[in-house]
Amino acid sequence: MNISYLIVFLVSMVPIIELRGAIPIAIMRYGLPVVPSFVVCIIGNMLPVPIIYLFARKVLEWGKDKKFIGKFFTFCLEKGKKGGDKLKAKAGKGLFLALLLFVGIPLPGTGAWTGTLAASILDMEFKPTILAAMLGVLLAGVIMLTVSLMGFNIFIK
Repeated sequence: MNISYLIVFLVSMVPIIELRGAIPIAIMRYGLPVVPSFVVCIIGNMLPVPIIYLFARKVLEWGKDKKFIGKFFTFCLEKGKKGGDKLKAKAGKGLFLALLLFVGIPLPGTGAWTGTLAASILDMEFKPTILAAMLGVLLAGVIMLTVSLMGFNIFIK
């Protein structure tokens, strides 16, 4: 197995970076084939999603009254609740689509990690959350793949 794929897989699992950083690394840094790189990045980005949904909120709730981490964990919960309520009010019944776009549009502060945590704080159901995150990750992957391939062609010519 090529170690480059392992690096790309691990990078795609890192919060904030996710596949938004892993796809350009795979294409532009390592010159890996497009389709296998895309698949590796999607799997790596999605692997933490169910774990985040099932446990992140519980960990934050557990830690909110602890001495050293309490203030930060409380801040995270309050910020997530406030942002989630605002998103819910604006999105209404379109919360699934809002979550999909939040995960899928590769902007700073968005992505599968943040979107899944917000969904768990909003008490969205498990299956719709995972589906919205998966579709969002696919959308972000297509966008980043397109940008990476265009960027690669620009630098070669």
